[in-house]
Amino acid sequence: MKDLNCDVAGLPSTKGSRLFADVIATEDSELTKRFKAAGLLILGNTNTPEMGKAPVTESVLFGPAHNPWRITHSTGGSSGGSSAAVIGGMVTAGHANDGGGSIRIPASECGLFGLKPSRGRTPTWPAAAAFSYPMGIGHAVTRTVRDSAAILDAISGPLAGDPYPSPPAPEAGSFLAALEQETPILRIGFSTVSPNGNTIHPAAVEAILRTARTLEALGHEVTEGSPSWDYAMPANSLAMVMGAAGAKTVEDRLAALGREIRDDDIEPFTRFLHDRMLSISPLRLVEALQQIEIVSRDIARFYETQDVWLTSTLPVPVPELGVIDTTNVDSVFAHAGRFAELTAVFNVTGQPAASIPAGFDADGLPVGVQIVGRHCSEAILLQLAAQIERESPWPTIAPWPPPSKR
Repeated sequence: MKDLNCDVAGLPSTKGSRLFADVIATEDSELTKRFKAAGLLILGNTNTPEMGKAPVTESVLFGPAHNPWRITHSTGGSSGGSSAAVIGGMVTAGHANDGGGSIRIPASECGLFGLKPSRGRTPTWPAAAAFSYPMGIGHAVTRTVRDSAAILDAISGPLAGDPYPSPPAPEAGSFLAALEQETPILRIGFSTVSPNGNTIHPAAVEAILRTARTLEALGHEVTEGSPSWDYAMPANSLAMVMGAAGAKTVEDRLAALGREIRDDDIEPFTRFLHDRMLSISPLRLVEALQQIEIVSRDIARFYETQDVWLTSTLPVPVPELGVIDTTNVDSVFAHAGRFAELTAVFNVTGQPAASIPAGFDADGLPVGVQIVGRHCSEAILLQLAAQIERESPWPTIAPWPPPSKR
């Protein structure tokens, strides 16, 4: 279980932060209850960056999560610990959640399948979804598409009082059943450049083109094309909404402790966001919520003529550990937006999106492609991913010998 926003009674609930280092959860989150009801065994917690605020998993509290493909490199974030545990062979699936790419980025960097469901598909309670979690949602990182579908079946569905309606169940009755049905011919647009004009690294471009050729050979209508939106808007709305949620989390903890914040409570980037959110006008938050709707409507126009968008999950290669210094505000700002520029916008819109393993770069590190569908189209994305999995199977565990010998 990722140690962030999904408590397991009796286990630590640190959020990767020194401020919460001694917190033990007293009750299960709703998602945990559903995992347990499905018969899944919970082995423990996995590493996360502090409060999920970075695209790498290198917290001051626990140190870095190492990528089993090469232990000098990042697992991505913020579900990096779960992703390392799955591809490293510790478990067959790991809980993950995604507020800006935090399922898809580590899935890509570790060579796993990672589906971010539609907004409202799975419960976030007791994390307050009405404000902080229109952006975030929980699910899992898995080795196979089938495992992802089975877990989604187990945890999907409404919870009384949810602020966002749960999307309808798939027409097949379950996501697993949908995998047994014939995949319809889909209109798929693909792009090998980032919507803001930035380049995508060559191995990812080749992965996109190779996947596009595979899908075309399967009979899908594949054309070059991309949704269009004001790139600054999702970055701002995500920063405002998630930043405010993080500041509230810190303030609630300090109130429980009965003291003021100390320099060593939280990392510098988290402290910067906290202090900034306490100083801004509430009107900025209203503006951010307005931008969510504007961006969502802009991107919806693409889906008037297309069913799926195919692009890269990450525009950059898997970084070495320490490339993003999570103790340095400038370092996080310099890199975080770039890492999440193809993923975070779909947290803003609430659409389902999945990272699919798509080979390796020249250094032997995983590359992922991303498919994005309309709202409530997880079944279509799972069917499409399963087709890719059959045509281009991927390794389901990182190779051995021990990391010390690599």
